Amino acid sequence: MNTEYENLINSLIEAGYLKTPAIIEAFKKIDRLDFIPEEQKSEAYVNAPLSIGFGQTISQPLTVAFMIELIEPKIGEKILEIGSGSGWQTALLCELVKEETGTGKIIALEIIKELKETTEKNIAKYDSGENKIAEIILTDGSKGYKKEAPYDKIIAAAASVEDVPLFWKRQLKIGGRIVAPVDDKIVVIDKIGKAKYERKEYFGFSFVPLVNNS
Repeated sequence: MNTEYENLINSLIEAGYLKTPAIIEAFKKIDRLDFIPEEQKSEAYVNAPLSIGFGQTISQPLTVAFMIELIEPKIGEKILEIGSGSGWQTALLCELVKEETGTGKIIALEIIKELKETTEKNIAKYDSGENKIAEIILTDGSKGYKKEAPYDKIIAAAASVEDVPLFWKRQLKIGGRIVAPVDDKIVVIDKIGKAKYERKEYFGFSFVPLVNNS
């Protein structure tokens, strides 16, 4: 790990955004530089969102750290990711749920074909071979992905305008959690019964809008 990336990670720890030892280790292992377009690589370790084309961004490291801490990934879990972008968060999630036996699963949905291909190329350095656990699917993430439901956790990288889609809530296991942006806030939803949810909100964030086919 180079000094610039180490300094970025240490700043996130000092500011309280990175707390969990396993998540800190995942950040150290999955280098953000590998997920940045060539023309932006000099900015890879700046704590800011960066353009990855098609009107999309790789999220600010602070935001990625905050949301992954909220989603609390566990070894062996199946997590649905809405919007893989360039694949940095996808690779971090893979590192956090995988076991040596190959259990754990990340289903990453991406509506933009070129970004789906970018994710697949970028995460190959970290998730490949017989124990590959990420599946990148070209589809409208606003509807979730019923085929692989139910999920232990669901995390989104782009903001819904009105609220967390009902599709996602239905595809979540009882006891599961959704972490997703809505407008300028991050919403955390815990499913405590068949149609019962608890909700928390964290304000002061900015996201690109969720792209869908509607």
